[in-house]
Amino acid sequence: MIKCICVDDRNKPTTIPDHKWIKKNKEYNIISARVVLPQKQLAVQLLEINLDETCAPFTYFLGKRFAIDERDIESLMELIEETISIDKSIR
Repeated sequence: MIKCICVDDRNKPTTIPDHKWIKKNKEYNIISARVVLPQKQLAVQLLEINLDETCAPFTYFLGKRFAIDERDIESLMELIEETISIDKSIR
């Protein structure tokens, strides 16, 4: 898990209920990270919030909504690599 702080909670999609939305300045823990399509941007899953089928089509939060301590960047890169490996093994 990688600690992060929400820096942008604006523009909540209407399909995500308020209780499943991030809050600015709150700390969260990233448990998965990947590049999502069609945005081609880093996206993360959080330990504290499960975006389930009620939030469709959203299953991740865009990474740019969070600040990560620079000391944790290497750990984030490792988490992304692990996620890529898992994705390939499922196919």
